[in-house]
Amino acid sequence: MEERAKVLEPMEPKRKPSSLLWVGGIAFTFFIALLGFFLAKVPGFDHVGQLASAIVIAIVFRQFFGYPEAIRSGINFSSKKLLRFAIILYGLKLNINTVFQDGIGLLIRDVGVIAFAILFTMWLAKVFKADKTISLLLGVGTGVCGAAAIAAVAPIIKSKDEETAIGVGIIALVGTIFAIAYTILRPILPLTPVEYGIWSGTSLHEIAHVALAAAPGGEDSLAIGLLAKLGRVFLLVPLCFIFMYFVNRKKHGKETAGNKIEFPWFLIGFIVMSLFGSYVLGSQIPVSDGFTNGVSNVTTWCLTAAMVGLGLNVSIKDLRTKALRPLIAMVITSICLSVIVYFIV
Repeated sequence: MEERAKVLEPMEPKRKPSSLLWVGGIAFTFFIALLGFFLAKVPGFDHVGQLASAIVIAIVFRQFFGYPEAIRSGINFSSKKLLRFAIILYGLKLNINTVFQDGIGLLIRDVGVIAFAILFTMWLAKVFKADKTISLLLGVGTGVCGAAAIAAVAPIIKSKDEETAIGVGIIALVGTIFAIAYTILRPILPLTPVEYGIWSGTSLHEIAHVALAAAPGGEDSLAIGLLAKLGRVFLLVPLCFIFMYFVNRKKHGKETAGNKIEFPWFLIGFIVMSLFGSYVLGSQIPVSDGFTNGVSNVTTWCLTAAMVGLGLNVSIKDLRTKALRPLIAMVITSICLSVIVYFIV
């Protein structure tokens, strides 16, 4: 009996510390997200944004202090579960009704933009012998909606955490630079506010980048720019299912059926939230601007905490060896995309 007690004794107290460490890991990712929030208030970083600032802090922490192994479970929860939850909430930003009513023409153009961004980036990656996974993530981020698109596609193509974090960091930085460049060029370009908004919404990377670039053009410019961008967000779901088909087809015959990719249920949540936000919230259920802003803030914080979890898996050595060539491919694609869209607006 004594021996049995000795065996059982240490097993009881293990549950509490593991739960505390799990919560501690999640809290740690939100703490770095908070530091990113404050860093984004600093001149220079204010254009980069909270998400990219938090990733920078996470990567720097990893290089100097290593990976906090004790709270790994909580960090993994943030990088995986919170990431999917943030994408589901992100669906509320997509007003499907508006896209169908006013944006069909823009939607057709958006299909071409996405196809060009992905295919041209991958072709350049082949030419430069760049990392294929990071290049693919950057092509998707450039063509669709930046970090959210990368986060949605990453689990489907089995991207490593560090590859996803590198892709998100690059897309946030380059997208911000392009958005600022657009605002500088706007006064000298022979474009009407509506044309400038379409150009911004069709060619820039994230919704935040479109808002930053299109706002100086006025209300019409901002409205049409966000509409053009929403069309690209709308196409994220069918694009993910296309990737699922090709990934499963590629693996067929090489691996057992049990190794097929897991169905991305969070995309169903994304669609449901999009439908709910488009046809229920506001029309059937009145909501205030405060509620809408609150949901948007929760989405941003969850996505930032998730990206912190990914950023903690990045090593500077990998960043140097893996990121440079995909970055060059993405910048060239972004420039070409901006020029092409400018001439077809």
